[in-house]
Amino acid sequence: MLKKRGAGVLLHISSLPSPYGVGVFDENARHFIDRISDMGFTYWQVLPFNPIDASNSPYCSASAFAGNYLFIDPEGLKNMGLIDEEDVRANTYSGSPYTADFEFASKTRLKTLKKAFLQTDEKLAKEIKDFELENPWLTDYALYMAIKEEENLKPWWEWSDEHAHYYTAVKSIFNYEEKAAFWKFVQYIFFKQWKEIKKYARKKGVAVIGDMPIYVAMDSADVWSNLPMFLIDEKTLKVEKVAGVPPDYFSKDGQLWGNPIYDWKAMKKDGYSWWISRLSHALKTFDTVRIDHFRAFASYWAVPAESETAKTGEWLDGPKMDLFNKVFEVFGKDAPIIAEDLGTFGEDVIELLDESGFPGMKVIQFGFDPNSDSSHLPHNAVPNSVNYVGTHDNNTILGWLWEASEDERKFALDYCHFKDGYWGDGGYHSKSCRAVTEAVWQSASNVAIITLQDMCGFGSDARMNIPGVAEKNWRFRTTRETIDSIDGDYFRHINALYRRMYPAFEEKE
Repeated sequence: MLKKRGAGVLLHISSLPSPYGVGVFDENARHFIDRISDMGFTYWQVLPFNPIDASNSPYCSASAFAGNYLFIDPEGLKNMGLIDEEDVRANTYSGSPYTADFEFASKTRLKTLKKAFLQTDEKLAKEIKDFELENPWLTDYALYMAIKEEENLKPWWEWSDEHAHYYTAVKSIFNYEEKAAFWKFVQYIFFKQWKEIKKYARKKGVAVIGDMPIYVAMDSADVWSNLPMFLIDEKTLKVEKVAGVPPDYFSKDGQLWGNPIYDWKAMKKDGYSWWISRLSHALKTFDTVRIDHFRAFASYWAVPAESETAKTGEWLDGPKMDLFNKVFEVFGKDAPIIAEDLGTFGEDVIELLDESGFPGMKVIQFGFDPNSDSSHLPHNAVPNSVNYVGTHDNNTILGWLWEASEDERKFALDYCHFKDGYWGDGGYHSKSCRAVTEAVWQSASNVAIITLQDMCGFGSDARMNIPGVAEKNWRFRTTRETIDSIDGDYFRHINALYRRMYPAFEEKE
């Protein structure tokens, strides 16, 4: 995997069609798999599965291990005999099919899951217990969620002393057994439904590329239950420095993420066990994993906690190959990992990528500088890389063309051999979007990825995320009609023409 020429489509679960406000693990997911498999695609790339934050971002989550319960299919709960048809209808959304309504989905899905939980019988309870034994992270996560409910959803450092410190809270774990049992039930259902979707994708020869945010949220089960592994004062529960990135392509002030920073010295002492557990879970959930902000393993941008922007900060050394040598001991040298090596970086990142052997990322939009020979231009790509028409953080190709300077646009169109027609035309047969796509497909990169939005020739109103902007992101959603309207013959043709058409698995199971 990742060693042969292939192609993939980037579309998150929340963006799938569904009658429930956001996409879920239902027959619409299977239909999407059918469509991309028929077009000769090898990969389906998704965004992180973790629970989302108040801005609906999956990159700042209450758990690095847990799944987002919004993706649970109500119809699947009914098929298990846990709810009835009336409960399914209560989850039905009447708003726009083009926008993910996380607020509606959160309210209805949680209510439905609480009702379904009451139907847990002895057989299901045993299955959940077995699942917990196979996933040790679940015990702490469920306890964290149970206490958080009792503490009126406040962040853990504002909890009572007994609860704020994990080692005292865990002594009273049996007091929260019933509330914690609900969250164990939710995670069991989530991963049970996803396992069925992943199994279906495998039958169709499609491998799933997952996404792992490098950092975790301060208000998370991970930080609360593993405090010594983070640079946090264990008495005051305050951080001195937080994560972010300096000013770059996406933001003139940089991006102040605010995540706590790992204590790499402490992590090294126990053999990076938390990271090994996290990667093990991710590689069980997905076929391949993209690690977001990979460059922080080489060196990371640390910002004083009181700073208002990410402009003020310093580069500090990450664990480098010390961590990945341990990863290779456990998962082998061919561990299916993609390194997101974008953004500001120096020789240390290049060296780490070379030593690890992981494929890095290329994004053609970053290469459209008429005054440079960017490494992101397809002619500079190496086979051991993943080449993107655009990522979830980029504008769509059509949106970029409209918003680029005249010089940038002219260079991009010339580079991609766009000759006939009007560059500003979008839609399923957009010639400018196809020209850019084919430039990526012709690259030497083993893997080429396109977003569903660019397959459709959509404008900037369909982009998934604007980095550094907290509001109105992550809401793109598509319809079944849109998926069916994509020109399958065209993508089947370029996948075959540029030798990217092959199933992800040698034998379909």
